[in-house]
Amino acid sequence: MNVSIQDPRTVGPRIRMMMPHLTPLEARVVDTILGRRDFDGTTPLKSVAEDAGVSEAMVVKIVKKLGFDGFRHFRTALDDYNRLPTAELHQELSPDDSGREIAQKVFRTSIHALEETLSILDPESFERAADLIFHARQRDLYGIGGSAQIARDVAHKFLRIGIRTNVFDDAHMMLMSAALLGPDDVAIGFSHSGATSAVIEAIELARRRGARILVVTNYDTSPLAAIADVVLCSTAQGSPILGENAAARIAQLVILDAVFAAVAQRDLDAAEKNLAATMRAVTAKRRTT
Repeated sequence: MNVSIQDPRTVGPRIRMMMPHLTPLEARVVDTILGRRDFDGTTPLKSVAEDAGVSEAMVVKIVKKLGFDGFRHFRTALDDYNRLPTAELHQELSPDDSGREIAQKVFRTSIHALEETLSILDPESFERAADLIFHARQRDLYGIGGSAQIARDVAHKFLRIGIRTNVFDDAHMMLMSAALLGPDDVAIGFSHSGATSAVIEAIELARRRGARILVVTNYDTSPLAAIADVVLCSTAQGSPILGENAAARIAQLVILDAVFAAVAQRDLDAAEKNLAATMRAVTAKRRTT
């Protein structure tokens, strides 16, 4: 996925996606820069280097590794990003926060993740994902832990409109599933980090079997993304308490909500008919007052 920094909203996601590829020293320098409250479009390179305890050449090397042309390009882009209205949405929890303030911060963190995920969503990848799911003979979903919960939510959505899927959250079952896939099938891997071994191994096997690969992750440069035909990428800012997983999980659920709608649109009559049938099937399970 190519993230254009012409849109200031993509600057934060671009930096976060590259952080796993930095050395500990490089990551510390970036964290130091991002933590500066006084950073703006006039902040000197010398000041940044001194604050981070590295040379000016090292700072330039790091920002180029992040994908910027140089320090001035990085400084302007980051300043534009920091001045966005949504930049203030993400706030850390404090020991003195009231219940109301905690709720506001958690909600705002998720809103921030949704705004930024939408800004980096690649329309072509989105359409290809919907096509793969719609046309597939077999759709097998792989995920561990929290990612498995997302896979189950996706499977539930699609079953409502007659699109049948299988969810596997056990390493052995994933491999058995992948071994039976073929060119008419799609394997969908869910992994926040994109580095979950069990999911990667199953996806690699599915690919060798000729299946098409769709990946949902928070890092488009991850090992899992590298073996995918299509990548749908979420993005969320890290937090000591909230982490990035929770907000990214919300973003991934919304991405798949959109994919669900796009798949339904490809045969709207069938989707509406199946939705009505599945709703009728569970009506008896609802208690009336």
